Amino acid sequence: MTDLQTSLFIIGGAFLVGVISYNKWQEYKAKKSVERAFSGSHDDVLMTPKDGGEAPVRHEPKLFESELESELDGRGDARQAAAAHDDIEQSAEQQALEPQYGAPVASAPVAAPAVRRDLPVDELIDCAIPLALEAPVRGDKILPALQSLRHVGNKPIHFIGEDANGDWEPVAHGGVYSTLLAGVQLANRTNPLNEIEYSELVSRLRQIADDLGAEPDLPDMMEVMHTARSLHQFVIEHDAQLGVNIQSNGAPWAISTLQAALTRQGFDARPEGRMVMSDGDGGLLFSLSTNASAVAETTSRLTLLLDVPRVAPDRDGYGAMVACGRSLAARLGGVLVDDSNQPLADVQLAEIAGQVDAFYREMDAAEIPAGSVRALRLFS
Repeated sequence: MTDLQTSLFIIGGAFLVGVISYNKWQEYKAKKSVERAFSGSHDDVLMTPKDGGEAPVRHEPKLFESELESELDGRGDARQAAAAHDDIEQSAEQQALEPQYGAPVASAPVAAPAVRRDLPVDELIDCAIPLALEAPVRGDKILPALQSLRHVGNKPIHFIGEDANGDWEPVAHGGVYSTLLAGVQLANRTNPLNEIEYSELVSRLRQIADDLGAEPDLPDMMEVMHTARSLHQFVIEHDAQLGVNIQSNGAPWAISTLQAALTRQGFDARPEGRMVMSDGDGGLLFSLSTNASAVAETTSRLTLLLDVPRVAPDRDGYGAMVACGRSLAARLGGVLVDDSNQPLADVQLAEIAGQVDAFYREMDAAEIPAGSVRALRLFS
């Protein structure tokens, strides 16, 4: 055995001992009389009971990324409630504690804050960790300590504080706070919060707590991991990209000519090379791809793409995208087609519009409306 292998075995053993010790400490903490940081739980809107009280069936939206003819309708996929459990969650006690999507993940020795929707710590998509201060602390002292902890992995971390009036606000200079609440985002498009990221958060949060004279009340790691994975599954099932193609009826279009035409149509060129249609308030409705390489001079196909969960229903991103596609087809001598180059009839486009509306209603029921701050954070 080489020295490297020996070192790796030692490091692995130390890590295992650390995980076991951490879980034992959590079991001790769980014996304390605590309140949940967040009250209530949110049902998984994709879970509906079958007739007769049988096990719930998950209806997953089947939006397509490239095949325009694919349906947005939910599809049944039987799933037992216990199937969401990981191998690490074996005991009956752990199973009883496992939350459904949107359930609370943090226990706190202080009353749960009535967190406003406009605050950066969100009770639905963040793991919130209270830090009870030994004495009120000014924001001027707190802010420098927080600067070193803004992310773990690709998950943002935010802090809010409770002021003398019992109101919660982002920690700011001039404020005085008796309690802090740290929130780490549980999931995004890439992945859920994982054990390594959570362990890093705990370690760094303890250092900040020591500097400020605070005591963090940490939620159970396995409960947090389960909630993060459930939320990430929701993101996967609702990560819908909806496209419309414009195919040339004749010769390919010159890229240089297209750029001028697209600018007149209202598109903006982004530094990364994308063409995007703005919603007029700083957000995006949809984007456009020329389906050509950076050195290509012509293209015979354009694709308009709507990032469905990131556009609010009242913006009518789908309707605007279809209208733009028709206008471009008329101006450029093209036709709206699906990915198989079959023309798209008005009846097909209208049917898809109804399916998009149903998709938006489902997101509303999950309390993650499309285009909301929650949706923009999760689908990033």
